[in-house]
Amino acid sequence: MTNTNITYTQQGDYLLPDLTLPEQPKVTIGIWGKRHLRYLEKYHPIRYTNLLTSCKLTEYLAEIDEQAENMFDRLVKQLSEREGVTEQLKAENQMLWVKKMNSIRNSAEDIVNHELIYS
Repeated sequence: MTNTNITYTQQGDYLLPDLTLPEQPKVTIGIWGKRHLRYLEKYHPIRYTNLLTSCKLTEYLAEIDEQAENMFDRLVKQLSEREGVTEQLKAENQMLWVKKMNSIRNSAEDIVNHELIYS
């Protein structure tokens, strides 16, 4: 039989075990990962709790963040090529270029949110 050395804290009439999760790697989670985290907490609490208690949440969110960032960059590039938004347009008509790029970025963000973050 192994000795686990579990400590307890008195809470009223009850002794509750002092449970802690192992240290997780320090990873910076970007905006996409944070959005997905909020989505999981609100709409998929069991999945969120399972990832958290299995110490896989940070790794999972970092992976989602990286996938979303790559998808966003790829979509912006593809959409700007399809729409003819070039450096030449930027040099000739900056306001039109900004308008089109904002529209493209908004479209790419909507696609990433729909396909990866909120699904």
